[in-house]
This record gives sequence, C-alpha cells and structure tokens, in this order.
Amino acid sequence: MLNYIRRKLIHLIPITFAVTALSFFFIDLLPGDVADAIAGVGTDSTVIDEKAVQAIREDLGLDQPIIVRYFSWLGNAFSGELGKSYQTGQRVSDAIALRLPVTLQLLVMAQFLAVMFAIPAGILAAYRAGKVTDQIVTTFTFAFLAAPSFIIAIILAFIFAVILNWFPATGYVPFLDDPLGNLRSFTLPALALALIEWPILSRVLRNDLIETLQEDFISLAKAKGLSNAYILLRHALRPSSFTLITIVGIQLGNLISGAVIVESIFALPGIGSLLVDSIHGREILMVQGIIVLMAIAYVTINLAVDILYGALDPRIRR
Repeated sequence: MLNYIRRKLIHLIPITFAVTALSFFFIDLLPGDVADAIAGVGTDSTVIDEKAVQAIREDLGLDQPIIVRYFSWLGNAFSGELGKSYQTGQRVSDAIALRLPVTLQLLVMAQFLAVMFAIPAGILAAYRAGKVTDQIVTTFTFAFLAAPSFIIAIILAFIFAVILNWFPATGYVPFLDDPLGNLRSFTLPALALALIEWPILSRVLRNDLIETLQEDFISLAKAKGLSNAYILLRHALRPSSFTLITIVGIQLGNLISGAVIVESIFALPGIGSLLVDSIHGREILMVQGIIVLMAIAYVTINLAVDILYGALDPRIRR
C-alpha cells in the first residue's frame, strides 16, 4: 500500500508542474498586463504615457522574458512565497488564506445538499426502475445536467430572493457574527451548485442499486418476508454506495470550478470572486497562485479517491 501511495505522489509532481507552466503561459497571452491596469490603460479619463507604462513594467520585472519570470516564480513558490499583489502589495498567500474559508464552506454545503438530493432520488428511481417514477426522475436529472450553473444561480436568485424574498440575493455574513445570517447567505449559492451536482450522484446510485437488487442475498432477504424499504436501506444501499462515495470525492474537485461563477453572481468573497477580480486587474501572480491552489486541491482529492480505491480493492494497487 505504501508503494502504491508513493507512486501516486510521484505522479503529482509532473501534473502540478504542467498545470503551473501552462496557466502561466496562457495568462501571459492575455492582452495587456498589470502595468497597463496601474497606468489606467482603457479608461477614458487618463492620458497614457507609454514611457510611464514601460517604467512600471520594468520596475515590476514584467519586461523580462516569460520563461525567466516563470522559473523565478516557481523558485519562490517552492519556498512558499507566491508573490505579492502588484497593485495593493498584499501577499498572494494571505489573500488566498483570507478567502479560502468562504469557498470551503460553500463547497461543503453544496456537496451535502447534493448528496441529500441524490440518495432519495437514486433509491426511488432504482426501486421503480423502468416505471413512470423512474422516467420522471431521469427527466429531471438530465434537465439539471444540461443547465449551466450560472443559469440555475440566476433563476434561484430571481425566485427566492427577488420574488419571495426568503434569502438575500448577494452578500456575505461571517458565521461568528450571525450564524443564521451566515447560513442564509450561503443557501442559494450552495443550492445552485448542488442542483448541477446531484443528478450525477443520483444516476450512479440508481445504476448500482439496480445491479445490487438482482443479487442472490437480496432474493434471500425477500424470501424471509422483509419489507422492501428495509431491504433497500439495510441490505442494498450500503454495497451500492461504494461508487457513490468515490464519485463524491471526484465531483468535489469539479465543484471548485463551478464556485468561481457562483461566487461572482452572489457576491461571496471567496476564492472564485478573487480570481475574477484578479483577472480583471491583470494580477498575474494572484491568478497564478489561485490556479495552483485549485490544481493542487483537485489533484489531491483525486489522489485521496485513488488511495481509497486501492485500500478497498487490492486489485487496483496492482
């Protein structure tokens, strides 16, 4: 098992290196840079002095070749220094640490809601497989799979914030200041992510349950006169949850990308909104630091899933 984990950890090195290199080079292809943003390029009220822009670029080291800037950044990153904001001077690591709890709470709540929706839907669809109930659940799952997260977020905000006024449309309330207000501010964003997540989990659980319900031990349980609900919840659900658990881990990584859009729509001060603001401000070091965090988080989650597979099924380790 230790050799299996060691091999997986070694694989993280080229993956992380490739992600950081590609993101750094692609960001550099964007028009303009932070020197233009500092000098006010693109604003109607500012007369741009090209010499001043070039002086800013030289002062920030942006005049150096991109390969030099990348390896300079990489060397600092290995020592734990991701750089500072060109405009505010705030350390990238400090800015990320300040925003990270918001994003983590959003992801945890969204995943919890997704599982709570997926389990009853998957059980109901499996129990009534091929029937009208199964077709209705399947229709809903495909409908939510086809809907982008920002569309769902806008619809939820319009219905529950504008029309019904049950939850705030935007804003963030710290948990320590007002626990109830904190949960209310996270409800719609978490629900928007959960509604694009639960269909996948539901379909996986449904398919595994249908297969499990055909096993001999299920027939034996039925022969004993046990109720259908007892058989589903006690005998079929547990062996059918293995794939669900692993998919939850993988999908948690996918939720990170969805959080970028949802946080911006609901004005949550998380990593996603920081990334969008940094792109607008052309803060390449801030963007690079966030991308590295997301890449490491995604790869680490998948590594944990692989290790879980290896622990439960020795054939995978070989």
